[in-house]
Amino acid sequence: MKRGFYLVMGAQALSSLADNALFIAAIALIQELHGPDWMTPAMKWCFAASYVALAAFVGAFADSYPKGRVMFITNALKVTGCLLMFCYASFGLSSTGQTYLVCAAYALVGIGAAAYSPAKYGIVTEMLPPHLLVKGNSWIEGLTVISIILGTVVGGWLISSSVSSWLLAHEWARTLVSTPAEAAILVIAFVYLGAAACNLLIPHTHITYPPQQKNPIKLIATFRGYVRTLWRDKLGQISLAVTTLFWGAGATLQLIVIEWGRSHLGYGLDKASMLMGVAALGTVVGSVLAGRIPLTRALSVLPVGALMGVVVMMMPLVYSPWSVYLLLLITGALAGFFVVPMNALLQHRGHVLLSAGHSIAVQNFNEQLNILLMVAAYTIMLKLHLPINTIIVIFGLLVTTLMALVIIWARANLRRDPSLHGLIGQEGHGKAL
Repeated sequence: MKRGFYLVMGAQALSSLADNALFIAAIALIQELHGPDWMTPAMKWCFAASYVALAAFVGAFADSYPKGRVMFITNALKVTGCLLMFCYASFGLSSTGQTYLVCAAYALVGIGAAAYSPAKYGIVTEMLPPHLLVKGNSWIEGLTVISIILGTVVGGWLISSSVSSWLLAHEWARTLVSTPAEAAILVIAFVYLGAAACNLLIPHTHITYPPQQKNPIKLIATFRGYVRTLWRDKLGQISLAVTTLFWGAGATLQLIVIEWGRSHLGYGLDKASMLMGVAALGTVVGSVLAGRIPLTRALSVLPVGALMGVVVMMMPLVYSPWSVYLLLLITGALAGFFVVPMNALLQHRGHVLLSAGHSIAVQNFNEQLNILLMVAAYTIMLKLHLPINTIIVIFGLLVTTLMALVIIWARANLRRDPSLHGLIGQEGHGKAL
């Protein structure tokens, strides 16, 4: 692997970790402001909505400039959102107005993340040849999933009484912050700055694309064509369906585990958020093992996704710490093992058919749209006062059923056209443009 690839990994890990730690800090801040319970899924919904709303534009933006520079600019937008949240009390708003400002600030971070993602993933296809994409993606995807989970853990750790008390005990900190949530947000801002430093060091790949369209209406029309291209491709549609399901399920599971830890296990927000760190260990193992799977065998991991849904349905049955940890470890390992090869296959087909930036924008659009749908469904179930264990069973059944349908779909495609395997690993890019 090239040195620049490791800088991309470092920037991605820090930036994603900060995004998710900030989410927990924002929840804590809303609780300090006595905001409504529905504000938590609303923040996640607004974050995902940025990806959907900007999907037609961020691919062109990522392919118009060196991707290291794009990553730096969009990370700076995340820092702006973080600082806006930090200054929530500086605008003379009521307590209710402050909670809405916190939500809006996190939405701004979502805009930065939406524009950051095509550059982050697109530069991988520029740096690595097709035969190294699964290995490279096993690192990138593993770090992404781990940073999501560890970000949740770090956020819970920062707002815990022991850490927040230590931070607030310093005189320099007391001049800037007065609550645990404020102290956590200040620390997270420095993590974003670390990501920015890595962005600046990423080398130019010297890969250029044709001039990108700047007319918004034409961009939307062109993007619709890109979406159709990937969904009509017999390999792209399967990998896109799987990754779309995975990220929608993953975002919802993050909320479910926090609520499950609170209501089923009796944990506070800090300890419940740290449960996701246990799943991170399993994700590391699953992602590393997936790195051994060649790109040509990516479709062989599909049954693992269905198995993950079955394992999730066992959550209501466990209470003891060790059984909880073991279940989350297994869930994380299965998730890491099946999503890495599928993500690599999707990026490969997207790169061959479209371009690095546009293919990732299509992927993000579908994945974040599913997050909007699944988080909205979760919010409705909460409003209906369904028990969390009932929600978990519904969630697990949904994942298992949808993965079973995808497996049937993939096998039908291969029966109709056995030559599809020969398309995996082919060179070139932009063949459908």
